[in-house]
Amino acid sequence: MSNKPTAIYWMRQDLRIADNPALNRASSEHFLAVYIFDDVNSNTETMIGEASAWWLYNSLDKHNSNLNNNISFFRGDAITILQGLCESYDIKNVFWNRCYEPWLIDRDSKIKDSLTSKGINCESHNASLLWEPWEIHKDDRTPYLVFTPFFKKGCLNASPPRYPLVSVDLSKVIKANNAKDLDEISILPKNNWHKKFDGIWNIGEHAAYKKLEDFIEDGLVNYKDGRNFPYQNNVSRLSPHLHFGEISPNQIWYMVDELDGSIYPERDVYHFKSEIGWREFSYSLLYYNQELQTENLYKKFDKFPWTKDISNLQNWKRGLTGYPIVDAGMRELWETGYMHNRLRMVVGSFLVKNLLIHWNYGERWFWNCLIDADMASNSASWQWVAGSGADAAPYFRIFNPIMQGQKFDPDGSYTKKYIPELANVPLKYLFNPWDAPKSILDDSGVTLGKDYPYPIVNMQESRDLALDAFDTIRIK
Repeated sequence: MSNKPTAIYWMRQDLRIADNPALNRASSEHFLAVYIFDDVNSNTETMIGEASAWWLYNSLDKHNSNLNNNISFFRGDAITILQGLCESYDIKNVFWNRCYEPWLIDRDSKIKDSLTSKGINCESHNASLLWEPWEIHKDDRTPYLVFTPFFKKGCLNASPPRYPLVSVDLSKVIKANNAKDLDEISILPKNNWHKKFDGIWNIGEHAAYKKLEDFIEDGLVNYKDGRNFPYQNNVSRLSPHLHFGEISPNQIWYMVDELDGSIYPERDVYHFKSEIGWREFSYSLLYYNQELQTENLYKKFDKFPWTKDISNLQNWKRGLTGYPIVDAGMRELWETGYMHNRLRMVVGSFLVKNLLIHWNYGERWFWNCLIDADMASNSASWQWVAGSGADAAPYFRIFNPIMQGQKFDPDGSYTKKYIPELANVPLKYLFNPWDAPKSILDDSGVTLGKDYPYPIVNMQESRDLALDAFDTIRIK
C-alpha cells in the first residue's frame, strides 16, 4: 500500500504548521501526526493546570482543523503508545520538537533509547527556544545566573537564531486506525470554572500571528515605558501562544528585528526582544536547576521563617486583601486566566513579603489559573519576587501596593474594571479607601467591611516583619 505511514510526527508544545522543524522532516514521507496526553509520567507538580488545559484543548481543536482533522489523539503512557504505533505501522522514523521541563527530558530520553534499540530513527529538534540552554554560557562554561550578561554577552554574541522555516505540504499525513477523537482523551477538567474564558481569547496559530501583527501596529511603539501600565495596549499577550507553540520565538524575533527603524524606536524593539530573552533565561535556569519549581535556588532561603498560618492565602486568591491593586490583579487572573506582568510582581511581593507565605503557594495557584502557565517562567518569576532565585529582586525590595496603584494605574481604569464596588470612590482614595472620610465612602456607596474588605495586614507592620525575617538568614 503506497500511502502506508513510515514516520511519526509527535507533536507536543508546537501546535503550528509554520516554522516547525519536526513537521518539516516528517512531511517528506507519509506520516502519522500524533498527540499524546500523557497523564502517566507526570505528577501533581507537573500535570497541566486547569486554565492551561482549557487553552490546550482549544488549541488542539484549531490545530486539528488546520491538519484536516488528521491528528491521531491518544491518552496514556507516551512510551507505550509510541512503541505500539511503531510496531503496528512498521515505522522507520519518529520526529519531535524538544521540551525542556525536567520530567519531559527524562521521559523523552527513555523513549529515544527504547525506539532506537529497535532500529527506529529518532530525531528531536529545537522549535521553542532561540538558543538551546547549553549554547549560552559564561567563558568558564558555567551557566549564567544574572540576566543582563546572559542576554547581552551570551545571547546577542551567540550565533543568530535559526531563521523561521516555511510551511510544508500536509498531503501525506495519515490518521491512525486506533486513534481517539479529541474529546475522548478528556483534556478539559471537570470543574468548569474556565468556561468564562470563551470569548475572551482567540486561540491557534492564525490568532497568534494576528496578535503579533496587532501588537507591532498598536503596542510596540512606547513599549519600554508603556509595558508597565496594565490598562495600556503595550504588551503583546503572546505568552500562551508561545507556550503551546502556536507561534515560535524565531518568528517573533525576526519579525520585530526587520522592522523599519524610522517608525519603531530602537529602544522599544530592544526591550521587547529582551523580554523574549527573559524567557530564554528562565529555560536556562530550569535546565540547569531541575528542582526550580519546588526548591529555592539559593539554599539560605531554606531556613527562611515562612509563616505557618496561611489563613490569609484564600483572601489573596479571591482578591479580598483590602488592597485594591492587589485584588484587581488577582481578580483579573480568576476572570481571564491572565495577569499583567506588573501585577504579577505586585501580588507576588504581597504574598511572600507582606503575608510571609511561601512562594510555592503562589506558584501553585498561578500554575492552575494561568492560561500561559509555563514551568520555567512561572518558577523563575516566583523565585525572583521571593528573593530566592537568580538575579532576584532583593528581599528588602517590597512593593507598596498603594504607590504601585497610583503610579501604574494613574486614572484607576484597571482597578475599577476588576473592583467595580470601588468604581465611585474618588481617585485620591481609590488605592487606600480606608483613609477616605466616611462621608466620601457613603457618597461612593461603599461600606468597608461589607462592600469591600478592610486591609488584612498593616502595610508598615508587615514590611517590618518581613525585614526582620530576612535578617535571620542574612549572611553576615
